[in-house]
Amino acid sequence: MDYQFKDIEQKWQQFWADNQTFKAEDRSTKPKYYVLDMFPYPSGVGLHVGHPLGYIASDIFARYKRLKGFNVLHPMGYDSFGLPAEQYAIQTGQHPAVTTEANIATYRRQLDQIGFSFDWSREVRTSSPDYYKWTQWIFMQLFNSWYNKAADKAESITKLVEHFEKNGSAGIDAVCDEEVATFTAAGWKTKSSNEQQEELLKYRLTYLRESTVNWCPALGTVLANDEVKDGFSERGGYPVEQKKMMQWSMRITAYAERLLQGLDTIDWPEPLKEMQRNWIGKSIGASVKFPIENQELRVRSQEFIEVFTTRVDTIFGVTFFVIAPEHELVPELTTPEQKGEIEAYIAQTKKKSELDRMADAKTVSGAFTGSYVLNPLTDEKVPVYIADYVLAGYGTGAVMAVPSGDQRDYLFAKHFGLPIVPIMDIQNIETEADPTKEGRYINSGFMNGLSYKEGTAAVIAKLEEMGVGKAKVNFRMRDAIFGRQRYWGEPVPVYFKEGLPHLISENDLPLLLPEVDKYLPTESGEPPLGRAENWKHSEGEYELSTMPGWAGSSWYWYRYMDAHNDAAFASKQAIEYWKDVDLYIGGSEHATGHLLYSRFWNKFLKDIGLVIVEEPFKKLINQGMIVGESNTIIDSKTHKVVISNNLFTPENVTNYGYKCEDFVVQNVDISLVDRDGYISSDKLIKWRQEYQNYTFIGDNEHGGRIQTATLIEKMSKSKFNVVNPDDLIARYGADTLRMYEMFLGPLEQSKPWNTNGIEGVFKFLRKFWRLFHNDAWEFSVSGAEPTKAELKSLHKIIRKVEEDIERFSFNTSVSSFMIAVNELTDLKCNNRQVLQDLVITLSSYAPHICEELWVMLGNKAGTLSYASYPKYNPAYLVEDEFAYPVSINGKTKMNLNIPLSLEQKEVEEFVLANADVQKYLDGKSPKKVIVVKGRIVNMVV
Repeated sequence: MDYQFKDIEQKWQQFWADNQTFKAEDRSTKPKYYVLDMFPYPSGVGLHVGHPLGYIASDIFARYKRLKGFNVLHPMGYDSFGLPAEQYAIQTGQHPAVTTEANIATYRRQLDQIGFSFDWSREVRTSSPDYYKWTQWIFMQLFNSWYNKAADKAESITKLVEHFEKNGSAGIDAVCDEEVATFTAAGWKTKSSNEQQEELLKYRLTYLRESTVNWCPALGTVLANDEVKDGFSERGGYPVEQKKMMQWSMRITAYAERLLQGLDTIDWPEPLKEMQRNWIGKSIGASVKFPIENQELRVRSQEFIEVFTTRVDTIFGVTFFVIAPEHELVPELTTPEQKGEIEAYIAQTKKKSELDRMADAKTVSGAFTGSYVLNPLTDEKVPVYIADYVLAGYGTGAVMAVPSGDQRDYLFAKHFGLPIVPIMDIQNIETEADPTKEGRYINSGFMNGLSYKEGTAAVIAKLEEMGVGKAKVNFRMRDAIFGRQRYWGEPVPVYFKEGLPHLISENDLPLLLPEVDKYLPTESGEPPLGRAENWKHSEGEYELSTMPGWAGSSWYWYRYMDAHNDAAFASKQAIEYWKDVDLYIGGSEHATGHLLYSRFWNKFLKDIGLVIVEEPFKKLINQGMIVGESNTIIDSKTHKVVISNNLFTPENVTNYGYKCEDFVVQNVDISLVDRDGYISSDKLIKWRQEYQNYTFIGDNEHGGRIQTATLIEKMSKSKFNVVNPDDLIARYGADTLRMYEMFLGPLEQSKPWNTNGIEGVFKFLRKFWRLFHNDAWEFSVSGAEPTKAELKSLHKIIRKVEEDIERFSFNTSVSSFMIAVNELTDLKCNNRQVLQDLVITLSSYAPHICEELWVMLGNKAGTLSYASYPKYNPAYLVEDEFAYPVSINGKTKMNLNIPLSLEQKEVEEFVLANADVQKYLDGKSPKKVIVVKGRIVNMVV
């Protein structure tokens, strides 16, 4: 029977499900191997062909590791809290849980039909109460912990309280708020309970503080930096502004140095590690206090503004001072004369995201507050400006501007006509800033004549002597905001009593999401949870914000280890066995989000003794993106569609008498376009009814085919270029899809999708199937001893696939499989021993067809996944004979296989004894026989 892929694939998918073929053992004599995919958010549109790329790669590796004798954990679940489901709920009134459940059903069906070897018995969903119970529990552990810098780890808050009770605040070296109280043991004991809790909140690893956030009014929520693109929300494209709000935060900064050092211990792509290094942003420098001039007249909250600088040696070159528009002192520093300009500038800044502000190095803007600070070493007045290139959350939200040494300060000084003072004797600042550290200082008081190293040490010593500065290490990374003003997320297990946060009892976990009438903020502006009726703690009001999207994904790999444990997020035994993830495959877009937060939570869990490794993911691979081919036409406002071979050029449009600005590029549904890039006008009009009144101009008339142009861009429903794997599987099968996605190119690289090439892979699988069948399509294999040529072909592919999989070069394996099957076909190989080893070798890539053939070869169903990968024997690849070209009078007549062990005279005798050679000689004896060993035989007649 010909290759009936539909029946075969459905049969084995059902078999795997019924028999839980891929269920991992929690205890085994085999070595463990944990393969993890970044679990998906189950969107309503389901999977397109780009989504399974990483899953297929991880599945090949997981199946291969089983064949190599490992106990493999390869789980899957769903990151099922998120904004899209909530936005749909707002539009339709349908509960997000309902749409999420339906979306998960679609994803599960699609994943199953691709044939993944997931251990579905361990499935997790972040929106399930039995899962987010433990997300809430981990939050509670963070709340009840502080970071002891002396021990370089998190410790229980009770240990801090014990210290306060015995020693007061003396001797505490903690990561905490800037403003903490100084008190004795007796002073601590005299504080009221509320006063003690207020002080402890300054030390807790999760805490409340007023923060500048990305606020999206249209979505009614705070967004993380990675959820904002070019000042708009990634979901929906709504404007995002900067806003100050009271928010939950987590002290990820406590782990900054450990997060930085840990990058040297893990096998991750270097570009991704560099992204995290830059995000953490370690800087070695000094903090300096600049006194506020006449502060008693206007600024009563503090006497100075502190800055952090990596070039404290340039302090004599400071000619102006810049603070962030969100800086808390802006209202007090702003004089009445400057108030209008300052407020207008702040309003303008709110429209930009922090990423936009950091990235825009060319635009110069700012506003003078009307106030001054004093240079602590010279007492000179320095004007204070606000400018959007300074961020409130980075450093202290203030910078000392040295235009002679910093280009951004240089441009600012030029724009506002401020002084630019050279401080090094070899500086050239005629056209741009010169940040040189060479030469000797000038215009720098007591530093004049010193070198950079001497001057830096001298100025730090002077600042410390005066009590206005000190050496300091700073990090760019800020504490992570941990709250969203939305419904569909984990409730924070906190209630408020007399304005202070308190944890609920662990016995009350999980704190369930309440029912609400709408999924919108209340009329008074509270988050949607404020709509819940009778949703209150017995001692106060619950927190109305929910956790951010990254909460549930920051620990999920541990839940897979012990998915149904009611007593712990995972048992000690399970964690000790599985330890960490050996291979993690996912996108690089999560570099400074999920991947950083996961490392942070993992280190915290290790600190408090719940896990045993410092880093959660040993090896990480970022799969590239499969981009789509979009088919486009030019859509005219004048009810004409211009079609030609040279679309989208101004000249082309002008040739037809139209202005280029009258046209827009219009994507058409790629399913309507034929292989040559044409679409019939009938299909186009049926797809978009408004086209029925259009005139089509160009190479084809209205009744004919219309040419489209092709663009390569991200697959998106809005671009009508999504290719659904369901359609391809129905036509070619899952094994074909799996192998074709790998065949497209290296895993880490992005590549365009082109369905046309899939036919070749399908033909390969059909040819592979044919090896096991005779001309009548009857199963037919031989038990004879394999030939040397058959073994050579087999062991080439065994070695090649093993090497390729170990280095994640899956695309080259697919090519090699094709070569091997062609070779065995030419050899008319139907040898059972050879074909059975070939089935095992191919089974990681094309599991369905291999399972079927495995049973047809007489093996027990279900045993293929745990067979042994064939052992490569290099002896079969050793060349012991050579096909010598045999020439007569310089003309090649034939190739003759001759053992390489024969010497020259023996080769001559071997050739002359050959009957075919004698035919060519026609009874003549050669005058001369020339033998080049291992190269050629030439006879002169």
